[in-house]
Amino acid sequence: MTTILRLPAERGQLTLPALLLRNAEDHGDRPALSWRAGGDATQWTTLTWQEVRRRTAVLATGYSALGVERGEQVLMMMGNRPEHWLSDLALTHLGAVPVSVYGTAAPEQIAHIARHSRARFAIVEGSRELERWEPLLAEDTVRLEKLVVVEAAEAGPHRAYGSLMATGARLHRPDVFEKAWRESRADDLLTVVYTSGTTGDPKAVPITHRSVVLNALALDRVVELPDHVEHICYLPFAHIAERMLGIYLPVFRASHVHLCSDPAAVAATARALHPAQFFGVPRVWEKLAASLTAGLAGLPRHRLAAVDAARATAREHVAFRERGEQPPAALEAAYQQARTAVLDPLLALAGFDRLVWAASASAPMPPDVVCFWAGFGIVIMDAWGLTETVGVCTCNSPSAFRIGSVGRPLDGLELKIAEDGEILVRGQTVFTGYLNADGTSDDVRDQDGWFATGDIGRIDEDGYLWLTDRKKEMIITSTGKNVAPSPVENTLKEHPLIGQALVHGDGRSYLVALLVLDPEQAAAWAAARGIAADPSALAGHPAVREEVARAVEAANARLNSTEQIKRYRLLPEEWGPETGELTPSLKLRRRVIREKYGELIDALYAQDAADRTGPGSAVSGDS
Repeated sequence: MTTILRLPAERGQLTLPALLLRNAEDHGDRPALSWRAGGDATQWTTLTWQEVRRRTAVLATGYSALGVERGEQVLMMMGNRPEHWLSDLALTHLGAVPVSVYGTAAPEQIAHIARHSRARFAIVEGSRELERWEPLLAEDTVRLEKLVVVEAAEAGPHRAYGSLMATGARLHRPDVFEKAWRESRADDLLTVVYTSGTTGDPKAVPITHRSVVLNALALDRVVELPDHVEHICYLPFAHIAERMLGIYLPVFRASHVHLCSDPAAVAATARALHPAQFFGVPRVWEKLAASLTAGLAGLPRHRLAAVDAARATAREHVAFRERGEQPPAALEAAYQQARTAVLDPLLALAGFDRLVWAASASAPMPPDVVCFWAGFGIVIMDAWGLTETVGVCTCNSPSAFRIGSVGRPLDGLELKIAEDGEILVRGQTVFTGYLNADGTSDDVRDQDGWFATGDIGRIDEDGYLWLTDRKKEMIITSTGKNVAPSPVENTLKEHPLIGQALVHGDGRSYLVALLVLDPEQAAAWAAARGIAADPSALAGHPAVREEVARAVEAANARLNSTEQIKRYRLLPEEWGPETGELTPSLKLRRRVIREKYGELIDALYAQDAADRTGPGSAVSGDS
């Protein structure tokens, strides 16, 4: 168990405000929250746990004066900034229910959430958000009454966050604040998470104080971390992963959150902080690996040979650990020498030389990426879970892991596999059902308490869960064959040039793919070969196209005939949340991509009439 911190109540009765008070009393001088100050990207502003609780109290008073009442949902659309984090805690202390909305949400999604939540108040960052929220104030079907705007210069007629703080400071009464949070109970709603989804309206998942605390306790039994460990917080707070990692677990563990408002600055933040723990969705680990690989490519041949030898030693060391065996003394000594002399100096360049816990979730991790990091002695502890299970449901741990699996269930949770391969889960942190607009919910579990997750997988003889894909994303070809797209896409992405891939073939006789170059790897690959093309034009360069063709051919050689890619198109622009192809947690929005590139996909199939190439080979179209 990681934490040795005092628990201020029985485990089933703990609330987040009680834990925050514990932090202020027992660890008041410890750093709690840091963020970049103003335009100086090198300076951090930091609040201690005492200061966090003091600001939370003042801000809670301000929101109470605004009219926020116990039990009502308050919507928030801000980046990873202190106003978001502190508002979340302040609203919780009032007994209100803070609800974060994705910054990339479309107006119709925002309108649905506002209507469904029946929220009267929303806190937004600035003018960019106001454009989508202001029209809702005049909409009859939405209860929204007031907007609070963080950027004072952009607030216009709306309430500025700064004035809310000033009101709170003027009216704050400690006795009223303390009485308010003590009325909260473990079964009260702590938040509602609206699933981002790829189709249909977002669903509302209710999450209580109890379920969060029980999940935190279960995680603490398998995750070994230094006391008061730092966390780089960069995923959206609208996602259950960052809610747990960036708010709830830090309060539970009295750890130190570093807010990273720009996801593109995550790598630079890691280099500056050298964190002991780091969580990244697969795409983040892929990009970090690509960046480190590009750096290695510039090393002299004799140094590369030393790196290769050290990485081979590290992988052998990891293999013993994976089998649960103690590495032989000679291997242990060789590994420590490799770390000290070769690997740690390289990891220091990425800020990962102090890393003791590396984790991932959200989507299947490409095996080659896991292997890459294992070559530095870093085992990415893959986990699996859902918003409906309060985040993590299964995970690997340093003392028990299987590379490629997503680990074993946390205490208090059970798994089983249905006849069609779907993963079912039940236990203490599994929700009962989605919230309806009137505040009720319908139990979505079966009569024995099992919740159908929508994921496909298998459980091995040692109890480790192995994911295949999402049930609704399985491709069924016109010949009746089932194909899981993620393993095929990951096989294609094993070549460093291919950063993103989408496989299509539902109702068709064979598969086609859309491929996207990895920008960093493509630039390094081109530079090493004296290709001076503009990065945006590399997808059309003959040498790049030839290399990608070889990559697809190599991938096809490892896939069965049904999984092989017959045709593909290499695209010049990287996919992202801003352009709609990825969710905020960097998962593929398959429906969006298929609609956006529908004509191109149809053309790949239409081309077959003119070019009768066998299904085992791949022919690209124009970039």
